[in-house]
Amino acid sequence: MQQIWVIGASSGIGLSVAQAYADQGHNVLVSARNEQKLNDICDKNDHLHAVPLDATDAASIQQAQQKVKTITGHLDKVIINAGTAEYVDLLPVDVDLVRRVFEINFFGAINMINASLPFLYDAVTGGQKPQLVIVSSSVSYQALTRAHAYGASKAAIRYFTECLKADVQHQGIDVRVVSPGFVKTPLTDKNDFEMPFVITSEDAAKRIVKGLDGSRFDIHFPKRFTLLLKLFSFLPHRLKFWLLGKMSRFEPQGENS
Repeated sequence: MQQIWVIGASSGIGLSVAQAYADQGHNVLVSARNEQKLNDICDKNDHLHAVPLDATDAASIQQAQQKVKTITGHLDKVIINAGTAEYVDLLPVDVDLVRRVFEINFFGAINMINASLPFLYDAVTGGQKPQLVIVSSSVSYQALTRAHAYGASKAAIRYFTECLKADVQHQGIDVRVVSPGFVKTPLTDKNDFEMPFVITSEDAAKRIVKGLDGSRFDIHFPKRFTLLLKLFSFLPHRLKFWLLGKMSRFEPQGENS
């Protein structure tokens, strides 16, 4: 039985992943800001344990670390999934919007990496090879319209994760990145645009669990979408930006506008 911590697990992909591991008999700690929602989730499954936290608040993270210690002495797997999305529709760019998105998607993820490392190192000391899993996004393969803040934050955490992989792999920690396409969640339900090849969070969880059992660093899905994005990124710039321009909602601006 593994000791697993899923951060960002009150709904969507995180919840489905936590439930999938709990159904396998693993001990799963679930974290999010909504303590009542976590308690409701855990009341339905004895393998789930609520560890409420705000990934952007130092005091909250410290309290969560203390609670983790009361449940387990080490962690075999940490999945950092907490995230948000806001889209840019106007210029000049709303800097506060960008800061909000980066605060959780990038800095929040780094906070949780730091918070979980002591537990992962304890697993290494115990002879295990723990996994540290960071959820990025397939949007980091190719810039898309309106995704200035969200895409940049996910590209930043991907780059950070690759650096982390290079630096800690010799220490016995298996670092992975997950790059989902469109997954039906409460967050994507707010999107006001068509989402091609959208899949359920349960389907996404199955792909993540299977991928983490394998050896691939980047677990991306659904491949019919992610491979299209990768191919699109190789188009000549002139053609690529012409096509992207067709998708843009930005209106032409006059000199005096």
